Amino acid sequence: MKKILAPLAMLMLASCSAGETPRVVTPAATEPTYADFGNLRVRYNALPTMSLNEQVAKQYGVARDDKRALLVVSLRELRDGDEAPTDGEASAQAVDLQGERVPVALKRVRSGEYVDHIGSFAISPRNHYRIEIAVEALGRRETARFQREF
Repeated sequence: MKKILAPLAMLMLASCSAGETPRVVTPAATEPTYADFGNLRVRYNALPTMSLNEQVAKQYGVARDDKRALLVVSLRELRDGDEAPTDGEASAQAVDLQGERVPVALKRVRSGEYVDHIGSFAISPRNHYRIEIAVEALGRRETARFQREF
């Protein structure tokens, strides 16, 4: 029986490629993690709090929890292609696949001369979230949007 199944399995596996030559895998382009509005750059990211190491979680004052994500928003002024710290306000909300809107309470965290706005929000496994960030800085009011799946 094994003698019959082995060649059959090999034939089935060979037919999966339809005779195509193997190709090099091309990584998919990732979504940008910033948006530019004139001379204002808004950097953002959302990640599960469990991906933070203990030291970073403690520094940010964030509890590591498998049901929470951390949103980080940074405002920068573009000067001759370089980023410089700038002050401003940020607010955010996360919208899941069912359309439920969850406000993300952001707090200011200083890191040297830079100020980041961070906040955490509840997530559920294998759910997709659209994050909407409203910022006010450098005399502008802008909105940035991005998506994450946890």
